[in-house]
Amino acid sequence: MSPSMPCYRVNSPVGVIADTHGLLRDEALCLLQGCELILHLGDVGSKEADKTILQRLETLAPVHCVKGNIDTAAWATSLPIHQDIIVNEKHLRLVHRLEDYDPRLACDALLHGHSHKPRNEYQEGMLLFNPGAAGKRRFKLPITLGKLWIDQYGVRGAIMHLL
Repeated sequence: MSPSMPCYRVNSPVGVIADTHGLLRDEALCLLQGCELILHLGDVGSKEADKTILQRLETLAPVHCVKGNIDTAAWATSLPIHQDIIVNEKHLRLVHRLEDYDPRLACDALLHGHSHKPRNEYQEGMLLFNPGAAGKRRFKLPITLGKLWIDQYGVRGAIMHLL
């Protein structure tokens, strides 16, 4: 682990959102209230104005965001492709596309977006978590975001459905 890796100690859930595609729903903001940290897993939006999504999320809690494949506007050039953070001594790896994860790098939870399909499962002791898409509906997939509870017992997630 890098000494410059962001570290957090939280007592409430961590909000996880992805694939907003330029749309931050009021219901998503309501569900993220009370989170001490918010993680955006990319595809914030492709227009210059879409950076306001991250600004609105930052009014609730500190935000970490990785770059999605549609994040092409000038404001998104500084977003990393992947990011590692420590929360309550657990190592979280953030990527947008699953193929951007290097499986040789161990972590407690791999958080990803891109597919718009919610995922909350364990493989070989690691949580694989995709909050689904909280923005524009794609096909017949649900509109969702996620929450993580991180403590001495590990990392547990839940998928939250928006109307």
